[in-house]
This record gives sequence, C-alpha cells and structure tokens, in this order.
Amino acid sequence: MLKVKAWISAARLRTLPLSVSGILTGSAAAYGGGYFNLPVFLLAIATTLGFQILSNFANDYGDGLKGTDNKDRVGPARALQSGLLKARELKRGMIVTTIITLILASLLIFYAFGNENFLLSFIFFNLGIAAVIAAVTYTVGKSAYGYRAMGDLFVFVFFGIVGVMGSYFLYAQSLGEYIVLPAITIGLLSTAVLNLNNMRDRISDASVNKNTLAVLLGSERVKMYHTFLIVLALITAGIYIWLEHTSWIHFLPMIAFIPLFLNLIKVLKTKDATTLDPELKKVALSTFLFSLLLFASNFF
Repeated sequence: MLKVKAWISAARLRTLPLSVSGILTGSAAAYGGGYFNLPVFLLAIATTLGFQILSNFANDYGDGLKGTDNKDRVGPARALQSGLLKARELKRGMIVTTIITLILASLLIFYAFGNENFLLSFIFFNLGIAAVIAAVTYTVGKSAYGYRAMGDLFVFVFFGIVGVMGSYFLYAQSLGEYIVLPAITIGLLSTAVLNLNNMRDRISDASVNKNTLAVLLGSERVKMYHTFLIVLALITAGIYIWLEHTSWIHFLPMIAFIPLFLNLIKVLKTKDATTLDPELKKVALSTFLFSLLLFASNFF
C-alpha cells in the first residue's frame, strides 16, 4: 500500500487537469466546427495523461539525482527525495509509462487518420516521440533544458500550440482559421503555472544552479512576466470567442479569468514567494475551467 501511495505521489495527480486543458480546448473548437469524434477524444485524453505522468516521473527522477529536491525545497516532498521510491524504480516506471503512452498514441493516430494517410500518421507519431523526449529531458541529463531557462518555452509549445492545434487537427485534418488564439491562451496559462512553481522555488533553485527564467529575471521582474502571461491570455481568449461566436453565452469561459486575476493580485503583493504554492492549483484549475466551459458552451 505504501508503494502504491508513492507512485500516486510521483504521478502528481494535481497536475493532470492542466495537462488535458489543451485537448479539451482543441476538442471544443472541433465540436463547434462539426468534427468531433468520441474515440479520438478519449484516446487523446489518455495519451496526454500518459505524457504528463511520464514528465512527472522524469522530473522526480532528474531533480532527485541532481540534488535539486532537498531539505530546502519548499513544495511537496518528492518520491525519490523522501526515499519512498528508488532511482531504479522511477527509471523503470518511466520506461513502462513511455511504452504504454506510445501505444495509446499509436491507437489515437490510427483512429484519427486510418490506413490512408501515412504522411500525417508519420508526422504525429514523431510528435509523440518528441513529446517523450521533451518530458524526459526537462530535468534528466547533463543538458536538461529545465536548468537552462527553457522550460517556459517548451511548456508553451507542447501544452498550448501542440496540445490545442494538434488535437484540433486530429479531428478536422486541417487547421481552423482562429485556432491559434486559444492555443496561445492555453500555452500562456500553462506557462503561468510553471512560472509560479519557479517563483516559489527561485531561491532554492538558484542555490543548486537550476537556472529557471524566474532565477534569471529576479523577484520583481518575474512578477511583471507573470502579469504579461495572464493579461495576454485574457486578450487572446476574448478575441477568439468574439471572432468565433455571436451569442453572449459563449463568453461564459471568461469567468475562469476571475480567479486568475485574483492570483495576479496575490503575486504582485507577495513579498515571500515561498507562500505561492496554493496559487499553482488556482491557476491550473482555472485553466481547466476555461477549457471545460469552452467545451460546454457549444451546447448552448
């Protein structure tokens, strides 16, 4: 039972709603355009959860081996750091999760494109391989990009651009005229969650040479960066809904920005960034709420 709890802890369940926000958003746009397909939707969700869990295992493994997760760390204790799982167990878990996720990705590609479109199948399978590599190399290896202030870019690309536009393409096999706007929105909000995490850990990360963007920007400029992420996400979301819909009910997803602006006020007023841990959940769940309401608004 203790091992099961350790694996659940390493999977970081609280990160999973954010990971499927891009799929929900892309699926919402596809549903609105008449392209929705239930097997593609379910397999896309399952595949994305697999990638996120793989990333969480790899993060635990990489930061644990590098000594980044230590007694000075502010957030929840990690499985390797706390001794609940050994490095070889986490590595084995990463391998198993990679295999399962790539199987799910293959099924997703088959349901989306069938046997007829080899080129698209090839491109999307390689996107899956790229997602595996990105998930693992965020903290694992000597060239881990999470230690070189590149995590924000990768989160924006994979959670936003690939997640939203890629999922939409799986349904429609084309790109909608305005789909880039919600992709930017989800990418920015997902990056805001990472930025909060890095703001919280800025001092401890700097002490072990983990050079996140928060470390490079410093305590005040990183708040301005956070403001930019939230405000631009609001603008792109509002423009997308305005361009795609005419009824006021379709602006319902904008409710999700109320807690996001409360978060922004909290961040701007906070002098001790180590108190920001609860804000990660607020931004992650607000992003999930936005995508869920965007999907639900298609039924009105």
